[in-house]
Amino acid sequence: MLAGGSVIEATGLAVVLTVVVGYLLGSMPVAVLVARARGVDIRAVGDRNPGYWNAKDTLGRRAAVPVFVGDVAKGALAALVGLVLAEPWWVGYVGAAAAMVGHAWPVFAGFRGGRSVLAFVGGMLVLAPVPALIAAVLCAVVTLVTRRFAIGARVAVFGFPVIQALFEPRARVAATGALMCIIGLRFAMAAYGERHAAAGGTGRG
Repeated sequence: MLAGGSVIEATGLAVVLTVVVGYLLGSMPVAVLVARARGVDIRAVGDRNPGYWNAKDTLGRRAAVPVFVGDVAKGALAALVGLVLAEPWWVGYVGAAAAMVGHAWPVFAGFRGGRSVLAFVGGMLVLAPVPALIAAVLCAVVTLVTRRFAIGARVAVFGFPVIQALFEPRARVAATGALMCIIGLRFAMAAYGERHAAAGGTGRG
């Protein structure tokens, strides 16, 4: 009984550490820092989203590469921390979720963050590498066919749970769905903010 209690306590501590480390990693405002180095406030231009897409459109594809790599790395490192600190597979998902929350509401950037898509991608590269690689191939194929990376990326991300279900237990697929809810929430909040701003700008607010 004592041994079981010790395991539970150890797992609980690992979860707390994973949440803290994952959130702090996610809170690193990579897009803000990269844009600031070029004299641009990424949250005041384009769609005002401090993430890769706005950085690419505002700074250029090459200049936005560090944003892409950094945002993916945040999710990957947070998931890896969870896997290293505790044995249960779901602790890695806790790490990825914490990084996504940190990216969306970063403590280091006034809680004004991005939509967590690339942090999700990074987490999946660690937590479900085979489905992630297949999704990457799917992204490449769709991009080649449509000549639009944005379409390829969306197909890969939203098709990922279907691909994962072919290789992994349903519990892991459900955990992936929970992570995707964070993305959905962030997109919904962004859409609401845009509608609210438009209504205010036309005197309907």
